[in-house]
Amino acid sequence: MFIPKIYRSEDESLMKKIIDENGFALLISNKEKLFATHSVFLPNKNENGFFLETHISKANFQAKVLQDGDEVLCDFLGSNCYISSSWYNHKNVSTWNYEAVQVTGKIKIMTDDELYDHLTRMTFKYEKPQKCPFFVENMGENFVKNEMKGAFGIKIIPTEISIANKLSQNRNAEDKKRIIENLQEIGDAGSLQIAEKMLNLK
Repeated sequence: MFIPKIYRSEDESLMKKIIDENGFALLISNKEKLFATHSVFLPNKNENGFFLETHISKANFQAKVLQDGDEVLCDFLGSNCYISSSWYNHKNVSTWNYEAVQVTGKIKIMTDDELYDHLTRMTFKYEKPQKCPFFVENMGENFVKNEMKGAFGIKIIPTEISIANKLSQNRNAEDKKRIIENLQEIGDAGSLQIAEKMLNLK
């Protein structure tokens, strides 16, 4: 991912926040052919540091060809919205503000125990906010293990991490103020998120 220096971040907490809040992302590989799958990712860590987890269907092409040590790219898009050049007090071009993370890494295929733990934690994360949450322990171990037969779980050990945080850092104070005001007036989720991030940008 090309990131101009002014928009490039090394903030690990920002990286983890973008991944945690935008876990449904792309798993991209180029083994035998270029292929991408939308899947749910979980950040995790062990004694060696940060890594990612996900699972896909065993019927998926990637599940049939990927092996331990193969390289993949995980692509996460965070908050984003259009920035109109009509908001500036001078002639310029329109653009897009956004947050994004790309993690390149080597895969490690999960054991059955690791996959069970992964599914337990993933279900807990997304079921916890529900009115009547239904966790893995509610499903019964035999049921879950039977369903697991169709799942291909992998860990991704990062070799390169890129963090983009494009929030109009190249604009002067007046332009930033106009951008924020217009985004707040538009009022959709992406515009409000970017406006808030611009306000809080250090």
